[in-house]
Amino acid sequence: AGWFRRLLHKPKPSSAESLKSSHSASSSPSSSSSSAKSSSSSGTSLATSSISLSPVSAPDISASDSPRWDKSYDVCICHSEGDLELVEELVSYLEGQPESFRCFLQLRDAVAGSAVVTELCDAVQNSHCWVMLITPGFLQDPWCRYQMHQALAEAPMANGRTIPVLKDVDRKDYPRELRNIYYIYMALKEKSFRQIRDTVMRYLQELCRNSTKRME
Repeated sequence: AGWFRRLLHKPKPSSAESLKSSHSASSSPSSSSSSAKSSSSSGTSLATSSISLSPVSAPDISASDSPRWDKSYDVCICHSEGDLELVEELVSYLEGQPESFRCFLQLRDAVAGSAVVTELCDAVQNSHCWVMLITPGFLQDPWCRYQMHQALAEAPMANGRTIPVLKDVDRKDYPRELRNIYYIYMALKEKSFRQIRDTVMRYLQELCRNSTKRME
């Protein structure tokens, strides 16, 4: 009975604390920031300050020791001849970026006199990423499908290297070999170009990040 009476007469500190917290929550942004400064000893404040002091910076893909330079090209564009005009716009966009992406364009960069099969295989092996511009012409071109299969053989798990781009093709006609890879649907050309650029950039940054981890 004694412990029960003591429990009934025991003060309730939680009520004061809840009142204080409710006051802080309803205060203005300026008062909230001042209260956050006064409570800098809390775990949340410490975590926030540590993040602000040491942000995670993106690796420099253009550094002289970057694994980016291990291959001749950043991007290989696989396309049908009927889509050459669009592809030239894409290549101009990528090569004009601050990172100066190195693109392989078959009609421009293939060695005259070389076998088509040799050039297609070399382009895949010497490029970090492969953009597959999947159009009706792509689906009908056996050389495009051959290059697609070479890219999949080079990196079966994709890992961001194979970048399918659908244009004027129904989703049901999307190649079965690529069904496990997300694609970019080209509705607005400018937006799709940015998505391609961001995807290539993301892969190269991850490549540099993994290389740094292995060195450490």
